Amino acid sequence: MTIDERFLETHAGSAALHAEAARLLPGGITHDIRHFEPFPIYVERAAGCRKWDVDGNEIIDFVMGHGALLYGHAHPLLVDAVTAQIQRGTHYGASHPGEVEWARLVVELVPSAEKVRFVGSGTEATMMAARLARSATGRTKLLKLREHFHGWNDSWGVELVTQPSGELVGLPRELAEVVTVVDQHDEAAIEAELATGEYAALICEPGGAHWGALPLEPAMLGAYRSMTESTGTLLIFDEVVTGFRASEHCYQGLTGVMPDLTTLAKIVAGGLPGGAVAGRAALLDQIAITPSAAPRPDGTRVLHPGTFNANPLTAAAGVAALRGLQDGAPVQAATAAGERLCRGWNEAIRSAEAPGAAYCQGSMVHLVLGEDVPPPGDGLGWNFAAAGRRLTTPRTRPAIEWPFRRALLSHGVDLMGMGALASAVHSDGDVDQAIEAFSGALGDLRRESIL
Repeated sequence: MTIDERFLETHAGSAALHAEAARLLPGGITHDIRHFEPFPIYVERAAGCRKWDVDGNEIIDFVMGHGALLYGHAHPLLVDAVTAQIQRGTHYGASHPGEVEWARLVVELVPSAEKVRFVGSGTEATMMAARLARSATGRTKLLKLREHFHGWNDSWGVELVTQPSGELVGLPRELAEVVTVVDQHDEAAIEAELATGEYAALICEPGGAHWGALPLEPAMLGAYRSMTESTGTLLIFDEVVTGFRASEHCYQGLTGVMPDLTTLAKIVAGGLPGGAVAGRAALLDQIAITPSAAPRPDGTRVLHPGTFNANPLTAAAGVAALRGLQDGAPVQAATAAGERLCRGWNEAIRSAEAPGAAYCQGSMVHLVLGEDVPPPGDGLGWNFAAAGRRLTTPRTRPAIEWPFRRALLSHGVDLMGMGALASAVHSDGDVDQAIEAFSGALGDLRRESIL
């Protein structure tokens, strides 16, 4: 039986659901990354590091809620907190004690945070950060690094919608004039742009584009900090993925480089919808309504409503998640699982004599097949020698990626694109099973002369 025949045979229920979904939803999906060829799987339930689809297939999950589930699915810590809160109400339309405790934990855990404002998602967080930066500096232009992802808002989404022709789809052409895109390691170009004094902020994923799929040399963060300080530009770290995953003190806690603003989502909200902007008090206080707290003599401020900001249900999950990781144990467990997976994948690739590599930082693991990007040793760390100064992210060709992902799902493992986000509940046995499944999928590709 071929890879495709096996996938179709074991996922008939998902195929039927997708046919119906295609009539009702654009492309039949609700998030671009959930696109799958020829159709996505439909999941009915999940627990720990596993999920079960409508066809009864049991799957080891490395999507982990797009990185939001440090504790895995349906962890008692979060289930208990959310269940208790539901019984007290999900939305008061008022301030509540939970938001105060949630904010206190963020400020205690994020080294650069003096104050915090809660929002509904990571995209909202980066949008708010851009607005705060423009307001604080009086400047309009923004500098972003090529391929670094900051949600789909208009402030940072120009690169996402720019076509090869230069046309912007869904956005006015004028936006391209106020957002400049530069390669992450092109220090000279970044310095030249910032030296104009026109930029409100430089934003980056501190570990590199696509949560480290295009690794960033650590020395660059210090360079960004120096260049922004000398030009009166704000530095924004997008820690939506790395926040409370790279360490319990976020990526900035690993490096000691402090941004002016930090954007958070995913783990900060305990896997529920929510996000935050944290940073220097003077920047966050631009939102304050209280006249005595307003940063300008005329009392003008940055407007920020939001129906679900710090809603009690999300706050309860966020408080439980952040309290649980204060000692670093969940992060350490997820890191160990990610590194074990990375080592095992590289061993499997070598055994199969296949072109490709796995590389990671902690629980964030990336995979390239069909391209020679051998990592140093076991692939741990950011793999600077093989990928650190590439201009674009190493990619697996679609002709290899889709058969591989179908084969891997048939062997019982689901990935986040061509990467994996390990959790604190992936045991050694779960990881070893995932490595065995990976070897099986490579074997399937070899038999069909795909790899």
